[in-house]
Amino acid sequence: MAVIKQGKQDLTQGPLAKQIILFSIPLILSNLLQVLFNMADVAVVGRFGGPGALGAVGSTTILVSLFTGLLIGLSSGVNVLTALHFGAKARRELAETVHASALICALAGLMLLAVGVIFARPILELLRTKDELIGGAVLYLRIYMLGMPALGIYNFGNAVFSAVGDTRRPLRYLSAAGVLNVVLNLFFVIVCGLDVAGVALASVLSQYLSAILILAALFRRGGEIYGLRRRELRLYRYRSRVILSIGVPSALQHGIFALANLFIQTGVNSFSAVMVEGNAAAANADNLVYDVMAAFYTACSSFIGQNYGAGKWDRIRKSYLISMGYAFGIALAMGLGLFACGPLFLSLFTTEAAVVEAGMKRLAIMSISYCVSAFMDGTIAASRGLGRSLGPMVIVVLGSCVFRILWVYTVFAHFRTIESLYLLYIFSWGITAAAEVAYFRRAYGRLKREHLGA
Repeated sequence: MAVIKQGKQDLTQGPLAKQIILFSIPLILSNLLQVLFNMADVAVVGRFGGPGALGAVGSTTILVSLFTGLLIGLSSGVNVLTALHFGAKARRELAETVHASALICALAGLMLLAVGVIFARPILELLRTKDELIGGAVLYLRIYMLGMPALGIYNFGNAVFSAVGDTRRPLRYLSAAGVLNVVLNLFFVIVCGLDVAGVALASVLSQYLSAILILAALFRRGGEIYGLRRRELRLYRYRSRVILSIGVPSALQHGIFALANLFIQTGVNSFSAVMVEGNAAAANADNLVYDVMAAFYTACSSFIGQNYGAGKWDRIRKSYLISMGYAFGIALAMGLGLFACGPLFLSLFTTEAAVVEAGMKRLAIMSISYCVSAFMDGTIAASRGLGRSLGPMVIVVLGSCVFRILWVYTVFAHFRTIESLYLLYIFSWGITAAAEVAYFRRAYGRLKREHLGA
C-alpha cells in the first residue's frame, strides 16, 4: 500500500482521554448547531406562529428524525472506512472511498426527497395526526424534505473530515448555516407571515449553504488524498459495495429505530392536542442530549477505525471505554440539568402553562434515562469502527425496536398513561445495551485473534 502524507490528525498515538475530548468538542458544537436548526423552527413557530403551528411542526419530528437518521447512518459508514484506510495508509482505497461516497450520499438524499414529498400525507395520516394539525404538518414536511440532498452531502463531508481528524472545519460551515437559519426563521415568520412554511424554508436554505461550503472545501483539497477531484467522481463498483455493506445496515438501524418511534408518536397522538404540543416541546431536549452524546460516538468510530487499520488493539479497547464514559457522564449531567430548568427550557417553545406542564411529564422520566443509552449507542459505534454494522442492526431491531412496539401494544395499552409510554425508552435501551456489549466483545476478541495469528 502507498503511504499517505499525514493529514489533519493521527489518532493512532498520544494520550487517548485528552485526544478524544479535544476531538469531540468541535463535534459537540457542530451537532448542537444542527439541533438548533429544528429547535429554532419550533421556538419561532411556537411563539410567533398561528394557532396549532407548534403542534403541526412537532407532529413531523419523528419523521424528520427517520429521514435524517438514514443519512446519518449512511455517512457513519463513510466515516469508518475513511478512518480505516487513513490509519492503514491505503492511498488508493481511501481516494476511491471518498469519491464513491460523495455520489452515494447525494443520491440517497435525492431518493429520500422523492419519498418524503410523495408520501408525506399518507404517512402522517397513518400516524393519526390530529385533523387540525395535519395540513400544516404536511406542508412543513414536504418543504423540509427538499433539503435532503444537501443534508446527505453535508453529512458525507463531515464524515470525511472527522475521519482524518479535522472536526473544526465542519463546525465553521455549520455555524454560518446556523446563523442564516435563525435570521431566515424570524424573517419568514414575523415579516413575511409564512408560519410553518417559513421555518421549513429557512431550514432548507441553511442546509444547502452548509453543503455548498463543505463540498467546496473538499474540492479545494484536491491535492490531499481525502480531497475531491472531479475526474475521479464515480461509483467504483467494489468500493461502493463495501461502503453500502457498512453504511446501509447503519442507515437501516437509524431508520428502523425511528420507525419504532413512530408507534410512540401514535401513542402520543392518542392524547389531547395540548399533550402533543407538550411532547413536541420536551422532545427538543432529546435531540439536544443525543447530539452531544453523538459527538463521542463519532470519536469512538474514528479512533477505533484508524487504530484498527494500524493494528493497535489496546487503543481500540481504550477508545471504546473512554468514549462511552464521556457520553454517559455528559448525558447524566445534561438530563438532570434539563429537568431542573424544565419550565424555563420549555418556555422557549411555548407560552401556554398547560403545554409546559405536559412537557414536564416527559422531562421527568427522560432526564434519568438518557445516560443509559450511552451503553447501547457507544457500543454500536465501537462495533461499526471495526467494520461490523449488520450484527448491531439486528440487535437493535430485536432488542429495541420490536421491544418498543410490543410495549406500546401491551404495557401502554394496559395503563393508557403518558408516563407508561415514556418509560419504554429506558427499558429498551437497557436490554439492547446488554446484547450490544456481548456482541462487541466477541467481535473484538475474534478479530484480534485473527490479526495476531496472521
